[in-house]
This record gives sequence, structure tokens and C-alpha cells, in this order.
Amino acid sequence: MAMQIVLLPGLLCDKAVWADQLSALGEYGECHVPDYGLRDSIGAMADHVLASVPAARLLVAGHSMGGRVALEVMRRAPQRVAGLALLDTGYEARATGAAGDAERAKRLALLELARAEGMRAMGEQWAPGMMHPDRLGSDLYRSILDMIERSTPDKFAAQIDALLNRPDASALLAEIRCPAMLVCGSEDRWSPLARHQEMHAQMPGSRLRAIEHSGHMATMERPAEVTTVLVEWVQWSLEQEAARG
Repeated sequence: MAMQIVLLPGLLCDKAVWADQLSALGEYGECHVPDYGLRDSIGAMADHVLASVPAARLLVAGHSMGGRVALEVMRRAPQRVAGLALLDTGYEARATGAAGDAERAKRLALLELARAEGMRAMGEQWAPGMMHPDRLGSDLYRSILDMIERSTPDKFAAQIDALLNRPDASALLAEIRCPAMLVCGSEDRWSPLARHQEMHAQMPGSRLRAIEHSGHMATMERPAEVTTVLVEWVQWSLEQEAARG
């Protein structure tokens, strides 16, 4: 079977987060965007991804929480990953002590809001921090609220559990040898560029691309720029795969 390209969405995201990349990347291989269902751990999500795509070799890209799933796919099945792209994401476990407690409290407060007033009401409080301030109130902003509203409080609860108990991938970064691309909105306030620079420094041979005038939702905020970077990554990965024989 030809190479498959796996595009992993983030928290409360679905296929819409990759809509602008799918056609361009589809010229290089079949694209698959998994649905995590009610899986409540990053590991279970990674297992689902590996079970749901049959190709022996995969190109795996993950946005936000999906980047953490991509790293867990790499941990579990490095022999299957021909290329890795991590977008607007992170790699460390939840902090201990007060910082970790504060993260938990904030996430659970959003879940309480979603259960009490609905997913869109929760999204109206949560989404503004995920994109560049210039885009608040735009059609794009409303489309992100629509995407959040398509999810459910039960899915939100499962994904919050997954993130609160996320594995630490720090030790994994130095072991990654496939073509690895790091992508981040230059003004991402959730997963800042500085974090991606740290990852880049720990991943030998990786490439880092900042997407200017973009917040956390870079694939949707600056779709053409992100697509260009991901096409570069796919071509790089395929060249390395061909050299590998």
C-alpha cells in the first residue's frame, strides 16, 4: 500500500482544522483524519490511530493535542513513521504543584461551563485565546465556534482527561530520526514559538517554521502558508524514504 498521510486534530477539533491542507497533501498520498471518539488518554488515541491506518509507513502530522498523539505514535511504532510534523503543540507532562493544579482547575471550569450552557457558550469563552486578535469576530472565528459546537461535553471530558494525564515526551525528542518539521504560529499564546524552539534544539536534523501573523490555529488562520510548509515536509520525507530503499 502507498504511503498514507495521517493528520491528527487537536482538542475539540475535527477534519475542518485540516480542510485547506487536505487537497494539496492528497496529491502525495491518501490522507486520513482520525476521530478520537471518547478515548480518554493520549496513548489510547495513538493506539487507535495505528490500528485505523493500514499502511506500513506513515507520514504523521499533529496539531495541538494531535501533536502529542503524533509523538505517542512515534514512541509506540517508530518503524512505521516515515515523517513527523508537529504544529502548535507541546511535549511535556502537566506541571506538578500549583501550576499543574491551576491548569486542571481551568480545564474543569470550562467543562463545567460546557455542561451547563453548551459547547458554543464554552467556545465563546475559550476560543478567543486560540487565534490572532485581529481575527476575533471574523467568519473564521465563527467557523471555529461551529467546530467546537459539533463536539460534545462527553468528548470534551475525555480529551481533558487525556491532556491532564499526558505523557512526557522529553526523552523521545532526541531519538527521532525521520524528517521532522516543527510549525508554530508566531503569536501562538497557547503553545508559544519558544517551546517549539526548545523542541527544535532537542530534535537532531529537524526543521522549524514560524507562521507569521498567526495564533494557535495556524492551519486555519494562515492555510496557504501552512500548506506550503507541509508540502515541503512531505517532499522531504518522500525523498528520504526513497533513499532508504
